[in-house]
Amino acid sequence: MISRKAEKRDISAMLKLIQELADYEKAPHEVTVDPAHFEASGFGPLPVWWAFVVEDEKQEGWPVVGFALYYIRYSTWKGQVMYLEDIIVTAEYRGKGIGKMLMDKLIEEAREKGFKRITWQVLEWNESAIRFYKKYNAAFDPEWVNVTLDLD
Repeated sequence: MISRKAEKRDISAMLKLIQELADYEKAPHEVTVDPAHFEASGFGPLPVWWAFVVEDEKQEGWPVVGFALYYIRYSTWKGQVMYLEDIIVTAEYRGKGIGKMLMDKLIEEAREKGFKRITWQVLEWNESAIRFYKKYNAAFDPEWVNVTLDLD
């Protein structure tokens, strides 16, 4: 397996993985991002997200089998922090260390950029993800409530 920064050529594979995650989370119709918007948001003149991908170099065409996407969030208490939007590994590659590869890349990137923390969310029923994050001694905060205001 090889990890690297995401490139424009990875957009299609990343969108397939996003849909796979939505299916897993029982929300298949929630993915409404337009591929052109997704691409412009990551590779346009003012990108708002960055990502790492993992490829299986042993398979023909070196398919992307996982990715981690993050953006910069601002904390009035800590300054710039990394917000991990998603780590997604395709089902047949789970349990093979790809999540660890991606998380380690994120930690390395955050340190290089001088971020003070990485934050993210995990669904309370996603026990495998929670076990994975606990290996990193991540702190789970039961005090905060997620709030969303849809503008559609």
